[in-house]
Amino acid sequence: MTIANIISSIGNNNSVYPLIVRDCGIEVPTKIALTYNQNKKESKGIAYLAARERFLDEYATSAVWLGGIPLVGKLCDIFIKSKGLNPDVNLKLFKEDGGIQGIDYNIKKFKDIAPDAVNDLLKAKQNKKLYEKLLAYKFAASTTIPILFMGFILPKLIFASSARKIKKLREKEAQQKLSSNISFLRKERFYKSKDVSFRGNWIAKAANFSAQDKMAVTDGGYAVGRVVTARNKNERYDLSFKMAGMMFLNFVAPKWIEKVLNKITGVELDPVMLADKEFIKQVKDGSILNNLPKSDKAEDLLEFVDNISNKDSQFIKFAKKFKKIKMLDNGIRDPRAYVDIKKLAKFRNDIKVFAVNAEGLSDDLFKSFVKRTKAAKSANIITNVVLSSFLLAYVLPKAQFAFRKLITGSELEPGLAPAENIVDKNV
Repeated sequence: MTIANIISSIGNNNSVYPLIVRDCGIEVPTKIALTYNQNKKESKGIAYLAARERFLDEYATSAVWLGGIPLVGKLCDIFIKSKGLNPDVNLKLFKEDGGIQGIDYNIKKFKDIAPDAVNDLLKAKQNKKLYEKLLAYKFAASTTIPILFMGFILPKLIFASSARKIKKLREKEAQQKLSSNISFLRKERFYKSKDVSFRGNWIAKAANFSAQDKMAVTDGGYAVGRVVTARNKNERYDLSFKMAGMMFLNFVAPKWIEKVLNKITGVELDPVMLADKEFIKQVKDGSILNNLPKSDKAEDLLEFVDNISNKDSQFIKFAKKFKKIKMLDNGIRDPRAYVDIKKLAKFRNDIKVFAVNAEGLSDDLFKSFVKRTKAAKSANIITNVVLSSFLLAYVLPKAQFAFRKLITGSELEPGLAPAENIVDKNV
């Protein structure tokens, strides 16, 4: 994989790659170190246990979060196919979209050129209620199963393990007469939690959520689970603050940062496109402008995409790569997939703006323009990853520690701290 591909992957805020980089590579190791340092000010024993809890919690959660959703989703797809239906059919097609796409429209348009895909559409149409239920169940399974594990089962396992170790720590320190505070820690504090029931009302449209959308939903359920299973009131406040910050910084802030950086630099195209020799060649000779849809109107966009003679165009090539459209192996647009016209139109306009800005430049100026644009976009992506990672890995934990101190009067983890270390702030 080239550097451009790597940068492109971690810069796609609609995929899981930036989350993997921020979560596993930067955020978690930093949080573990900060957690240990924060707690060791008052107790090295508690600091070790807090860091251990953070390590087990964060990496086990990441494994389930990043692997659980797609794994359960694939198993659900196998089950749906066993019912004679294809999960690739997008439910949005059941609502006809202004005479440009929809299940009936696509069946009629593609019946002769993509008969297998149309057969999937016909089966979905004939079994609409069953298909909607199956996709809704798929969404529910691929989110609720990870939520139950991460939000309810995992914390219980970690808390029970910590309780045993706290007991040993207490006995050891009592014997050595090193800490009168730890010796009064009540073991039963580590087993108190409210009974939980998990219920949800799912609707069919949720079945079309992207992997990242599902992760956001899972994160929300995971946050609720962690708050519900908190070992005491102060830990519940502490976790609420932490989880709210994590959700914002993982799913909202990076997209805001991306928009601001792109607006500042005026660069929208992906580094992979800017590194593609054929694309740059067509920009240089101006032919790219003749190989784009006539306008950003839905009719012109789909007319261009559905014209088989355009199947090898740069527009189709990259629109397919960046999942703006889905194509069959024979170069025909997949009639089972829904086309987001706004995203496809923006993609077309971004290419046109870049090509127009490059018009009339000499060879040296053109090379310099492409190089600067590629460097600017790459810098945008790296800046976004670094900034969002810094906010997640350093700023959020520090803010959480300050909030904890304000609420509890102690710097120790609320779920691990001895009762006498906690000051009731009547929050």
